[in-house]
Amino acid sequence: MTQTISKQIFRAYDIRGLYNKDISPDVFYKIGLAAGTYVQQIMKGKQMVMGSDIRQSSAPLAYAFIAGVTATGTDVCHAGTTSFGQTLFSGGRMHADLVAFITASHLPPEWNGIKFYHGDGVGFPEDRLMAIRDLVLSDSFKTVDWDKIGQVHSIETRAEYKAFFTSHFTFKEKIKVALDCGGASMTLSAPEIFTALGLITVPIFCSTDPTFSHRPSDPKPKNLAVLVDAVKKNKCDFGVAFDGDGDRAVIVDNTGQILSADHTGIILGKYGLKKKKGTIIVNVECSKVVKEQLEPLGFTVKQIPVGHTFLTLEAKLEHAPLGIESSGHLILPEYFLFDDALVIPLKIAEILEAEKKPLHDLVMTIPMYPTKKEEIDCPDEIKFDVVSQLKQQLVKEFEQVNIMDGVRVDLAEGWVLIRASNTSPIIRLTAEADNETILHDLVTKFLTRTHEIIAQTKKTTG
Repeated sequence: MTQTISKQIFRAYDIRGLYNKDISPDVFYKIGLAAGTYVQQIMKGKQMVMGSDIRQSSAPLAYAFIAGVTATGTDVCHAGTTSFGQTLFSGGRMHADLVAFITASHLPPEWNGIKFYHGDGVGFPEDRLMAIRDLVLSDSFKTVDWDKIGQVHSIETRAEYKAFFTSHFTFKEKIKVALDCGGASMTLSAPEIFTALGLITVPIFCSTDPTFSHRPSDPKPKNLAVLVDAVKKNKCDFGVAFDGDGDRAVIVDNTGQILSADHTGIILGKYGLKKKKGTIIVNVECSKVVKEQLEPLGFTVKQIPVGHTFLTLEAKLEHAPLGIESSGHLILPEYFLFDDALVIPLKIAEILEAEKKPLHDLVMTIPMYPTKKEEIDCPDEIKFDVVSQLKQQLVKEFEQVNIMDGVRVDLAEGWVLIRASNTSPIIRLTAEADNETILHDLVTKFLTRTHEIIAQTKKTTG
């Protein structure tokens, strides 16, 4: 039976859904047909590089996708089961027209999906992803005869990928790192590369675990207790935890303090980019401390909407030395335009060797304003409408309102951002304030407002 394909699996940054509910090999065959058609007709290309993460559903989805792509006459260079970074690295080396990676990133193991990138690592913007969606939903595929079917080539860039890092990073000091791969895709690259560079590693969940039975694929602070304990017990210089596909890294300093992406980004900017200047890209969720810390050093800080596609594209356009997403995506374009999380702990290690100070000492030079992040359950069908209603109301009530991505209200004592998640049925509320009392009042006020509109919208839509 042919599965009905829902529009809801096509999101702003990627395609995601529950296996055998929203997505299946049948669905991925059609996505492959659409992607191959897009490469041929729109990109005027011929070749795609693809890889997949370690989830149990990735293999059947990958082969179904390949079947669809090759049926259009587009060639596939198959990187196999590997990390996100190695697949994107392969795409650059092969000068691919399109790079695809099958993953659901930080979501639980029953989820899966696919991300698309240009060959240089810039993420596919929403309009191009929606063009692929439209091809899927309209069955607008162009297949070829048997003698023009695309070829499948297995590629192995593991050694070349490792050589890239060994040629860009050199460590003379014995730096000890607690390495938490979460049993996910980074188990396939990070331990080997860390060892090759001479870093002393304390491995945590570094064996492949497709069900994420030991640690969820989302490296939220609540999931990092084992890492924090390992850093302190083994007197590590720092620790790092990766998400499911390896495009986010969370850093833990030598005292066990978990760093936010903002603070990690500031350390990269202050101590790792001393000889560089330019525009640093940050999203609307980032702390005001980023601007306060980095602009006095000669950088310009530019705000963009949330999303790794915006981050990579804007970094390319601005020739930015650094890009920071508050969710944990960080890019250092001197290495890659894409957000290979492996770069981040290696750069931190390089900074520690140069500064000859504990990481916590560097962290303590950065002010910390109290922040709060809330996730509000809201059906995919109404979440954007709810945020649109909030925009209309708040623009009339407050002087400084940014509607670039969701709605952000800036006040003298803090700010609040409310935006619909592009990957999950939730609305995210992020707030930052000068002190805890103000923060509590801001969060309570805007949470209440959001819940009220959700309830009203549910009644209206029935």
